[in-house]
Amino acid sequence: MRGAETIVLGLGGNVGDDAAIVARFAAVAAAFAAWGPVRASRVYRTAPVGGVAQGAFLNAAIAVRVDVPPTPGELLDAVLEAERLLGRDRRREQRWGPRTIDVDVLLWGARVVRWHGAEGVRLDVPHPRLHERAFALRPVADLLGEAHVVPGRDVTLGALIDATAAQDVVATELSCVT
Repeated sequence: MRGAETIVLGLGGNVGDDAAIVARFAAVAAAFAAWGPVRASRVYRTAPVGGVAQGAFLNAAIAVRVDVPPTPGELLDAVLEAERLLGRDRRREQRWGPRTIDVDVLLWGARVVRWHGAEGVRLDVPHPRLHERAFALRPVADLLGEAHVVPGRDVTLGALIDATAAQDVVATELSCVT
């Protein structure tokens, strides 16, 4: 048996008011609490990326400590099911468009994962765009610290945050756990 590992999930959404969005974040945290203890970052208000005209996003991250790590397929299934239960329909949404909820696997302990499942589903960890997205980096740093080294990149979260400092990311007083 492998030792305990921490899985960091990024949470985002911009459909509904702040209370509805953070309620969905809390629902994801509650679902993953069945796997192990959950800690949550601050909630940030961020500008959308991708060039689609839409409202600002709320973003946060949760860290789940698991004693018995899932398989990549089990983790991805759990993420997609949480999104589905909270109203996300990936088939009908516009790429980088509005989201009721978006859950991304950002980090998984010291692992670098490149997993491909059936029907084109895949899991890449660290998240392939984590290093360029302040809206994901800042919540992860809340949980792991700016000195944490991103697996496979050999650079700290703090250095990546400095490199993305021009991005519009503002801490809020909201909480994604109750």
